[in-house]
Amino acid sequence: MPGKKKQEIITFKVDEALSEVLKSVPNRSEFIRAAILTAMDNICPLCMGSGILTPDQRKHWENFTDSHTLEECENCHAFHLVCQAIENRD
Repeated sequence: MPGKKKQEIITFKVDEALSEVLKSVPNRSEFIRAAILTAMDNICPLCMGSGILTPDQRKHWENFTDSHTLEECENCHAFHLVCQAIENRD
């Protein structure tokens, strides 16, 4: 069958509370696929979702923060990086 993609089954463990919540989702497989793809689109580019920087990444981050600050947006309250080199040119 040309064009048909091979699918792989992946299983994972969940606690009882999550299992009960998932039972109410009409198409659990589609919901889980969508949730994983959404999460993959939002992975930190430095730690790749681990939440931990390697010692080398930490050195690069510290160099980066010499000229950048983490600030909260006054409108939406999201935190974002601001380049001080650009800010200081004004």
